[in-house]
Amino acid sequence: MEITSEQLKSLRDSTGVSVMQCKKALEEAGGDMEKALIILRKKGSEAALKKADRVLGAGSIGAYVHNTYEVAALVVLSCETDFVSKNEAFVALARDIAMQVAATAPRYVSKEEISEHDRAKAAEVFAAEVEGKPEDLKAKILEGKLASYFKEQVLLEQDYIKDPTRTVANLITDAIQKFGENVVIQSISRVSVK
Repeated sequence: MEITSEQLKSLRDSTGVSVMQCKKALEEAGGDMEKALIILRKKGSEAALKKADRVLGAGSIGAYVHNTYEVAALVVLSCETDFVSKNEAFVALARDIAMQVAATAPRYVSKEEISEHDRAKAAEVFAAEVEGKPEDLKAKILEGKLASYFKEQVLLEQDYIKDPTRTVANLITDAIQKFGENVVIQSISRVSVK
């Protein structure tokens, strides 16, 4: 099957990855755009794992102030080089993540930041809800309730407000694949008048 330049352009525009990566994904998918997107996302996850231990030496601060001037957020988005940190798409990503923080008020960037104390307190609250359930299912039900509760509080787990079919973690994985560098949300800050 021949891959057309329109297919390449469309896939590149929707993912931001290189033409060669798009071409390989389309060839592997037999020209099927949806399959090619899945292949690129899978490869993006693999690339993110390989780059996770690289040193972060640059970054950008994303700022967002809501049009009511009642809520604002800052995000420090780190990468490896100044070349990437000055890239227009990288700066836009930092701002989009700041908008997400302003809109959703997450308490944590990642699940790893949830303290044992916070997890234990939430487990105490949900323990009453699993009373009367079969013993062999209690732990699984409780874990599901905790995951659901913390999902909205963990930035990387949240559905992205501009595209609810994706999570913020998906945005970071896409950025790692697009820029070829490790990308990490270092810190978040949100302020509001209410």
